[in-house]
Amino acid sequence: MTTNNNLTTSWGAPVGDNQNSMTAGSRGPTLIQDVHLLEKLAHFNRERVPERVVHAKGAGAHGYFEVTNDLTKYTKADFLSEVGKRTPMFIRFSTVAGELGSADTVRDPRGFAVKFYTEEGNYDLVGNNTPIFFIRDAIKFPDFIHTQKRDPKTHLKNPTAVWDFWSLSPESLHQVTYLMGDRGIPATLRHMNGYGSHTFKWTNKDGDGVWVKYHFIADQGVKNMDVNLAAKLAGENPDYHTEDLFNAIENGDFPSWTLKVQIMPLEDANTYRFDPFDVTKIWSHKDYPLIEVGKMVLNKNPENYFAEVEQATFSPGTLVPGIDVSPDKMLQGRLFAYHDAHRYRVGANHQALPINRPRNEVKNYQRDGQMRFDNNGGGSVYYEPNSFGGPAEVPEHKQAAFPVTGIAESVAYDHNDHYTQPGDLYRLMSEEERTRLVDNIVAAMKPVELEEIKLRQIQHFYKADPEYGTRIAEGLGLKVPQEVK
Repeated sequence: MTTNNNLTTSWGAPVGDNQNSMTAGSRGPTLIQDVHLLEKLAHFNRERVPERVVHAKGAGAHGYFEVTNDLTKYTKADFLSEVGKRTPMFIRFSTVAGELGSADTVRDPRGFAVKFYTEEGNYDLVGNNTPIFFIRDAIKFPDFIHTQKRDPKTHLKNPTAVWDFWSLSPESLHQVTYLMGDRGIPATLRHMNGYGSHTFKWTNKDGDGVWVKYHFIADQGVKNMDVNLAAKLAGENPDYHTEDLFNAIENGDFPSWTLKVQIMPLEDANTYRFDPFDVTKIWSHKDYPLIEVGKMVLNKNPENYFAEVEQATFSPGTLVPGIDVSPDKMLQGRLFAYHDAHRYRVGANHQALPINRPRNEVKNYQRDGQMRFDNNGGGSVYYEPNSFGGPAEVPEHKQAAFPVTGIAESVAYDHNDHYTQPGDLYRLMSEEERTRLVDNIVAAMKPVELEEIKLRQIQHFYKADPEYGTRIAEGLGLKVPQEVK
C-alpha cells in the first residue's frame, strides 16, 4: 500500500489548493462550488458545543445610534437618512481565542459587533477593535483559529503552533505588529476604537456606489493596559472588562463612540497602491479622510445575560438596502460562516429570539425548525410564487449589480506586499512603544520549540523594518539571517 502525506477532504479526495478559495477572477466573488471551502467552514463552525467557536467570552449593552451628518449622497440606508435620526442598537464586545470562562485582560483582538434595529430590518456591523486582520482568505480561518485554541494532545495553548502559522503566513505581520503593541490589551472596553475592518459598498437611491470602511472612535479616548497589570487582573478579576462596562452604564457614565467612514470611489479600487479588498491592509487617511456619520451611545445594561448577550447572533450578511458587500475574500467567507454558526449553535430560528428579532414585521416563507416558538406562520400561504396574496419581492431593493470576469479557480490576491504597512506602523511608534512591542514579541516567541520558526518570523520583521527584525533577533539571542540583509 502506497503511503503519502497528501491533504484530503473528509471524503478522501486530494486537495489541490488550501491557501486560496475559488473565485471568479482575482477579486471574486467567491464561488459556492468550492466544496473544500464550504466543508472547512461548516466543519469549523461545529467544532465546539455549545459556546461560540470564537468570541466565546463577551459583554454587551443596549443603546442608540444618532446621525450627525448627511451622507445620503452615498447611501440610501434608511437609518442614515436624516440628521438627528435615532436607531436603537445592541453591541457585544468579546475576546477572540479564549473560552467562555477565560480572562478579559489577555492579549487578543476584541470583537466589536453592533446590531442596528432599523426600520428596514436589522443591520449587523461585525468587526474588531483592530482595522486589519491576520489573514485575507476565509479558507485559512479554521487553521488560524486552531493555532489560537488548545493543542488536541496536551489541551494547552501552543505558542509553537501560533508562530509557525504566522511565520508561514506573512500577510499576518501587520496584525501581529498591531496586536503585540500597546493596543493589544485595552484598558477597558470603553477605551478602545472599533472597526468594520472589511471594505463594504454603499449604494445611493440613484444606484451609484462607493467603497466604504467604518471606524468607531471612542469618545473616552484610547487607553491601554500595562502587561503586568493585565496579568495581575487575569488572576484576581478575570471579568474586569465585563464588570467595568456594566458598572459604568449602571452609574450613568454612558460610553459613546463617533462613527466615521472612509469613502473610496469605485474606480479607485483598480489603481490604489494596495488592494482595497485585502483585510490585512488599511487605506491611508491622507488618501481617504475620515468623514463623520453619527454617534453611538450605550445607556442600558442587559436584563439577562444569557437571553441577550449569549443568545445574540451577528453576521456581516445581515444587511439592509443601501449597504452591500465587497469582493473581500475574508468577508465573502464570513457571509456563509456566521449565519451557519448561529443556525448550529442557537438554532434555525435564532433570528426570531427577542434580542435578534427586527423591530419591523418579518414576512417570509420559512417554516418549522428548532426553537419555533411563534405561530409558525399559522395557516398563511407557505410557498412562493403563489396566487393568494403572499409577500412578494421588492425589485428596487435588489443589491446593486457589479461586473464579474475571470476564470473560476483557486487564485491568490494579486498584491503581496506584506511589509510596507507593518513597517510604517512600527516607524510611527515612539521609542517607548517600540521597546514594549519588542519585549512583548520576544516574550511570546521564547517558548517556540523550533529555531527555524523563530528565524523565519524574524525575516518578516526585518523585511518590514531592519531595526524591527534586528531587535527581535537580539532579544531572542539569534542572528538575523544574512540573506535577509
